Amino acid sequence: MSAEATQPKQSRLGKMPIAIPKGVTVDIADGKASVKGPKGNLSLDLPESVSVTKEEDKLLVKSSATGTDAPRLQGLGRALLNNIVVGCAEGYNRTLELHGVGYRCEQKGQELHLALGLSHPVVYTLPQGVSAEVPKDAKGTLIHLSSADKAALGQAAAVIRSFRPPEPYGGKGVRYRGENIRRKAGKAGKK
Repeated sequence: MSAEATQPKQSRLGKMPIAIPKGVTVDIADGKASVKGPKGNLSLDLPESVSVTKEEDKLLVKSSATGTDAPRLQGLGRALLNNIVVGCAEGYNRTLELHGVGYRCEQKGQELHLALGLSHPVVYTLPQGVSAEVPKDAKGTLIHLSSADKAALGQAAAVIRSFRPPEPYGGKGVRYRGENIRRKAGKAGKK
């Protein structure tokens, strides 16, 4: 048997080192990674068979799982760890657009009050760690969300979009900036 056959298989992306930016500190102990940076503090419970070693200003992720689980868990651990390192260093942003007559958003503290053509206003309380900004010049049709936690930011944006997803006929609804909506011809398109 060759030496390569005894080595556990590694993920192509999972074996890439994670660079630690300046101003960010990473502590790894007992399967938990804690990251502190200018944009916030986050922690992550790593998968059981994943181990992380710190070398100078880089993090290396390895997996001790057997079979096909090793590269899968190594890639997962690296992706999650990279997300919190980048989030604490730079943060993440998401922009939502409101399309439709009378569709508006107003921010009151940690709450977003959305008028989406329903019989009642929708009130959404932002989760901890996610902040929102409604620009004055956009007249309430734009929502800028930002957070150090990529998962919490994505979940908050998805919940806000789910209140009124974009419909394919008129294009009305809440959509991500740059999202392409597949449009359909209405009844007039049958002729």
